[in-house]
Amino acid sequence: MIWGQQKNKILQTATLQKGTMPMYIVKNALKCIGRSKGRNILIGVIVLVIAISACLGLSIRQAAESAKKETLNTLSVTGTISFDRQSMMSGMTAGGSFDRDSFASMMGSASSLTLEEYQTYAEADTVQDFYYSLSASLNGSENFEPVSSDTAEEDSSSAGSGFGGMMGGMRGMQGDFSIVGYSGESAMTSFLDGTAVITDGTVFAEGTEDYDCIISEELAVFNDLAVGDTVQITNPNSEEEVYELNVVGIYSDSSSNESSFSMFGASSDPANKIYMSYPALQAIVDASEEVAVTETDEETGIETSTEIRGTLAGTYVFADTEAYYQFEEDVRTMGLDDSYTVSSPDLAAYESSLTPLNTLSSMATTFLIVILIIGAIILVVLNIFNVRERKYEIGVLTAMGMKKGKVALQFLTEIFAVTILSVMIGIGIGAVSSVPVTNALLENQVVSQQNEAAQVEQNFGRGDMSSIMGGAGGGSPFGGFFGGNSETSYVTEISSAMNMTVVWQMLGIAVLLTLMAGAVSMLFVMRYEPLKILANRD
Repeated sequence: MIWGQQKNKILQTATLQKGTMPMYIVKNALKCIGRSKGRNILIGVIVLVIAISACLGLSIRQAAESAKKETLNTLSVTGTISFDRQSMMSGMTAGGSFDRDSFASMMGSASSLTLEEYQTYAEADTVQDFYYSLSASLNGSENFEPVSSDTAEEDSSSAGSGFGGMMGGMRGMQGDFSIVGYSGESAMTSFLDGTAVITDGTVFAEGTEDYDCIISEELAVFNDLAVGDTVQITNPNSEEEVYELNVVGIYSDSSSNESSFSMFGASSDPANKIYMSYPALQAIVDASEEVAVTETDEETGIETSTEIRGTLAGTYVFADTEAYYQFEEDVRTMGLDDSYTVSSPDLAAYESSLTPLNTLSSMATTFLIVILIIGAIILVVLNIFNVRERKYEIGVLTAMGMKKGKVALQFLTEIFAVTILSVMIGIGIGAVSSVPVTNALLENQVVSQQNEAAQVEQNFGRGDMSSIMGGAGGGSPFGGFFGGNSETSYVTEISSAMNMTVVWQMLGIAVLLTLMAGAVSMLFVMRYEPLKILANRD
C-alpha cells in the first residue's frame, strides 16, 4: 500500500517534468489540502477567528478616524483670547512655595483685553467673524428675586468671602443675577442654534442703549412677570445703586440644568440669566464706575471698589482648524504678549467628544496586536507539525528531482489557500458585525466615561460648571479659572466601519501570516536531506 502511494507520487513527479511546474505546484497543493482535511480545517478555524478579531479591531480604528474627520469637517471653529492663568500659577510656584497674597494681588491686576484690542486682532486675515459679550453680576430687589433665592443667599455670602479677596477689586463679587450683554445677534449663539428660543415678546434691538432685557420663563413665573413689565436690579456692593430694566421678551432655554454650582450663588443658575445689549450693559457698568467708592484693606493692602465689574469676552470665528492655528501665530505677530493664551472651546469639546471612541480604538489596537501575535505563534507551531508529518513526501519529491525551493513553495501555496479563504470569510463576517459590535462597545465606553465624570463631581461636591462666570458669549477672560465646560456631547455611535482600507489591511494580514508560516516550512524543507529521509523511513 505504501509503495503504491509512493509510486503514484513518482509518476506525478515524472509528469511535472514534462508539464508546467507552477500548475503542478498549485494542483498538488489543492490535493494535499483535500487529503489533510482535519488539520486544514483546524488551521482555517484559527485563521478565521484571527480574521474576525482583526477585522473588528481594524474597523474600530477606522471608525475612530472617520468620526474624527466627519466631525471636524462639520465643526464650526471659534477661538478666544484669555489671560494665561496656568502660566501665572507656574511662575508663582516655581520657587516651591505659593504666596496667597501675591496671587490675590496678581489676580486683581489681571484683566481681559479691551474691546479695542479684541477688535484689532479681529482684523487678522483668518478671522471670518467676530462678536463679543459683556458679563456682570447684580442683585435683585424687593420685588425681583432670583429663582431659588433662599438657597442662593446662603451660598452667595460664602462665595463672596471665598473669592472676593482673590480678585482684589470687588466686594461680594457675585450677585443674584448673571447679566450678559451681547454685541449683536451673531453673539447670541444659543438662540441661533435653537437651544434658546423666545416664547413671548421679542429680542432687544441690536446695539440699543435702552435698558431692555429678556428673562427666562422660570424667572418670569417665579416673579409673576410679563412682557412690558419693569424690574429693578442693584449693585451687590452698593444697595443705593438701582437700575431699572424693561422686560421686552421671555425665553426658554433647553440647556438649563437644574443642578448648579451652588458655591457661586444664584447667578450660576441658568434660570437667573438676563440678556441685554452690550451698549446697555456697558452703560450700567460705566454709571457704576462714576459713583464707585474705593477702599484699601490695611492688613493686606488690597484695594476694593464698589463699582460693578464687567467681564468682556471676545469670540473669533474661523473657516476651519487650519485658519484657527494660523490665527494663533498671527496674533503673536500682531503684538499679543505671552500673558495671554489663544484657545478654542469648540476644539476642546471636539476632543472630549471623541474620548470614548479614542479609548475604544486604543483598546482595539492592543487587542489586535495580541491576537495577531498569539495567532501567528499557533499557526507556526501547527505548520511545524505539518512539515514533520510530511517529511517523507518531501524526501520523495526532492529525490525525484524537484528542487527544495519548489517543494517549500507548494507548502506555502497550501497555507496561502487556507489562509486567504478564511480571511475572506472573516472579512464578510466582520463587515456585517463591525457596526453593531463597535456601537455596543462604544456605548459601554460612553457610559463608563459619564459614570467616571459623575463620580468626580460627586467626590468634589459640585454640579454642572457650564453656567458659571462668563459662560455665555465666549467664556471667562481668565483662561477657565472660573468658567467650566458644558456637559460633553460624546460620539455615541458610528454608521460605518468597514471600507477598502480595512479590506486591504486584512489582505495584508493574510499575506503576513502566510509568509510567517511559510518561512518556517521553507526552513524545515531546506534542512531535510532526501537520501537520509528515505533511508530512515519506517
